[in-house]
Amino acid sequence: MILIPHKAKQYLTFFIKLTIVCLAFYFIYSKLSENDQMNWSQFHSILRSRLSVFWLIILFLFSFGNRFLEILKWQNLASFVSAITIGESCKQVLAALTAGLFTPNGIGEYAGKAMYYKKQNTKKIIFLNLICNGIQMLLAIIFGLLSLIYLGFYKWAMVLLFIIVLSIVFLFFIKNVTIKNYSVSVLIQKINELPKKMHTKNILLAIGRYALLMHQYYLLFILFGVTADYFTLLATISAVYFIASSLPSFQFLDFVVKGSVALWFFDKIHVSEVVVLFISTFMWFFNVVIPVCIGSYFVLTFKKTNIE
Repeated sequence: MILIPHKAKQYLTFFIKLTIVCLAFYFIYSKLSENDQMNWSQFHSILRSRLSVFWLIILFLFSFGNRFLEILKWQNLASFVSAITIGESCKQVLAALTAGLFTPNGIGEYAGKAMYYKKQNTKKIIFLNLICNGIQMLLAIIFGLLSLIYLGFYKWAMVLLFIIVLSIVFLFFIKNVTIKNYSVSVLIQKINELPKKMHTKNILLAIGRYALLMHQYYLLFILFGVTADYFTLLATISAVYFIASSLPSFQFLDFVVKGSVALWFFDKIHVSEVVVLFISTFMWFFNVVIPVCIGSYFVLTFKKTNIE
């Protein structure tokens, strides 16, 4: 076994932390600068004409509320391993978001949170993070399918529903198939081990977070002059979010993926392509870029605390 000197470990740790932060900011910069579809002078002009300081503060509060509910969700679930404060949960959530920025589907987020805990708890933390993210995906599926039906995309909804049901049936038949001591049955057993009160709180916080996110989108479309009725606009937003969230992507490409899907859907209700792209970028900036900037500080100041 090769022993690494303590000083060398410190330098290596600092290098890894600095690399994560530099990569995060590089990807943010590259995606913003390379997006040829965006006219930044026009974007700035529209922002000045449409958004006052008051509305910017309101939208920022929506983003803060969205992320704060995520922090409360993680504090709730992490208590299954060890009770943590809101401040500690904030550090873990934002640092993990930064770590997951340039990994497929934010998978680095799982490792980011696990780093705050003892090695023997790694599997539990990964499992709890799966529950944390899984409930948001479940809500996106449920409301997304309902939205597709409401908007008249019956064939799409039925095809997607068929795929989901088929996947559930397949998992049922292989639930006892074990791969490296893991199986669907074991996963279900682990889920049932969590207290019902914890599940209930997780679901309620997830619903609150989903509602805030959808209405932040809704408010922006209204501010940008979209006149579609409340239910049609909200259903379109929900359908776009569902389809885009189902596609494999990187966090730093989130606004590109959602923007591309949004263009097709919003064209059906006659929303300008420019407005859709601006709102997608604006949401990405408020809900990803700003939290990552804060999370970068937590990454750079990270110290192994070995939470039980």
